[in-house]
Amino acid sequence: MYNYVGDKMIIGSHVSFDAKQLLTSAKQAVSYGANTFMFYTGAPQNTIRKDIDKNLTIEAKKYMDANGIDIKNVICHAPYIINLANKEKADSWNFSISFLKNEISRITKMGINYIVVHPGNSLNLDRMEALSNIAIAINHIIDKDTVPMILLETMAGKGTECGINLYELKYMLEHINMKDKVGICLDTCHLNDSGINLAQFDDYLADFDQEIGLDKIKCIHVNDSKNAIGSHKDRHANLGYGTIGFDNLINVLYHPLLKKVPKILETPWVGEYPPYKLEIEMIKNKKFNPNLEKDLEILYRDKQTVK
Repeated sequence: MYNYVGDKMIIGSHVSFDAKQLLTSAKQAVSYGANTFMFYTGAPQNTIRKDIDKNLTIEAKKYMDANGIDIKNVICHAPYIINLANKEKADSWNFSISFLKNEISRITKMGINYIVVHPGNSLNLDRMEALSNIAIAINHIIDKDTVPMILLETMAGKGTECGINLYELKYMLEHINMKDKVGICLDTCHLNDSGINLAQFDDYLADFDQEIGLDKIKCIHVNDSKNAIGSHKDRHANLGYGTIGFDNLINVLYHPLLKKVPKILETPWVGEYPPYKLEIEMIKNKKFNPNLEKDLEILYRDKQTVK
């Protein structure tokens, strides 16, 4: 099992972004014992967005500085409704481009460096045409003045999802003009469900390095999976409670080639409680907690943290 010497893991989870915006996100992350986090600038299922409040951003940055969170490691996630892959309906495709460009403008105001994007679904289109559409869309979105990096997420292969293997990721990257402004977000559940055996993660990283380059990995979503390898279903499980297994996930988290990459938990809530504080403790201790549900009930009953 890998270990770090002298370097803290960059670890956090998905957090809320409400009326107090980034300040809420940062406070929630600290309550979980995290030193980074990921957020959506609004609900991931719709396009309703409020203006970014400059004063709240300033307050959030002061809070983050005081609590050991480097904003350079903070991740934004684009909403799921964006589909860059299919332009059978030109208005819908152009809307996706416009909306993602606006999201990038919003996070630029907050000083966020990364935005994770699901590449999209081909639907009725030829696979290669869909991959080309994604690259074309990104070429419309980014220019020389764009600061945040778009991170294409590895997908499980559910339905007609694009970005399900190294070939597809490489193809998209090769057809993007400003390659220095685009990277990759690995998702452990998605990798498993797409057919990657994470017990052999070193082999996957070697292949990734050869085809794309490890320097392109800028974020890792850390999730166990409720499904068998190659199931193409994408159902997240809590750490150690799925088919990937706790030790395999720990090896991903502590891999020496990825120690500077932010790791983000997207594991499901357990009943009515977010599991992130206890899962981060598991990760830091490298010890699986078989009593997660019971311990969460005790934790939140005693109000030792905030939801």
